[in-house]
Formats: sequence, C-alpha cells, structure tokens
Amino acid sequence: MELSSLQQQIQTWISGNLIQLVITAVILLVYLVLVRLTKPRLEEGGDQSNFKDSVAHKAINLARGGYSLVAILVLAVAWGFDFRSVAIFASTTITLLGVALFASWSLLSNVTAYMILLLHPAFKRGNFVRIIDVDNYAEGYIADLTLFNTKLLTENREVIMYPNSLLLGRPSLINPRDRLDGIGKLQQSQPADPAPSKI
Repeated sequence: MELSSLQQQIQTWISGNLIQLVITAVILLVYLVLVRLTKPRLEEGGDQSNFKDSVAHKAINLARGGYSLVAILVLAVAWGFDFRSVAIFASTTITLLGVALFASWSLLSNVTAYMILLLHPAFKRGNFVRIIDVDNYAEGYIADLTLFNTKLLTENREVIMYPNSLLLGRPSLINPRDRLDGIGKLQQSQPADPAPSKI
C-alpha cells in the first residue's frame, strides 16, 4: 500500500516537472559534452607548449568551473527559483566576471590570458621572447606559465615574472636573432643627417 502510493507520488511529481527534468538532462548533457571537447584540446595545448602537466590541469579545472557556474544558473532558472533574484544575481555575476576577465587593468584578465597563451602555438616553453612596451623591453626564455604570470629566464639566469595579460597585449618577438640584456630601454636608431638646405 505504502509502496504504491509512493510510486504514484513519484509519477505525479515527474509528470508535473517533466519540462524541468528534460531541461536538466539537456544541460547536464551539454556540460558533459563541453568538458569532453575541452579537456583534450587543453591537454594537447599543454603538450605542444612543453609546459608541465599541472598547467593543463589548471586550465581544465578553470573551464569546468566556468561551465558549472553557467549550468547552475540555468538550472536555477529552469527549476523556478525566484527568477528576479536569480536574474539579478546572474546578470551581475556575468557583468563583473566579464569586466574582470577581459579588462586589461584587472588581475583576473591574467587568467583569461593564461588560457589563451596555453593554446597559442608561439608561446612554448624554451622559446626566447622579447616583449616590447613602448621604448622598454623585457626578454628571456619562457620557463613556466602560471595563472597570473609567465616566468622568463634571462641569459644571465635572472627570473622575470611578467603578467600574462601584458604579455598577450604587447608586441612580442619570438626567438629574435639578437639578444639584449634582460630588461632595459630600446635604443633609438639615429636619424640620417638631413640634407643641407639650399639658399
């Protein structure tokens, strides 16, 4: 008797929430597909860049975290949590994260640059890079990539920790022919003597 009433309650609940259950299944399926597509791509990027395995694992965890946040927000809306408060929270979170992850002055933009640098074929471990910032430069061998900085090793074995967002946003020479001195000012080429004016 109790078992049949429990089954009937479950069937009633399922029929009353069928749309939400379908949306939940679709969201979980999309989440799993995105994780399965992203993971090999990030692992391949880590392998091609010659970085440690931990670099790719951090990127995979970041991607999973982003997918999870979006999935939770969509599920909250689908299951009817106070839509206005969820919508305000979601729009505020997305706005703040959007600004923080892409604004050049934000520390979190280094995390976005980390993901891009990991997949960029030119930024491999062991490549020599010169970053040009107006008339200043920093150069060295790419030794490691962290969430916020790229570690450059100069010819004199000095370590430069360069922010990822600046590395991505500045012109860079990969494996230049000549070497300068780690950090310094670029020498201005002397203009040719002007032709004497005719009187």
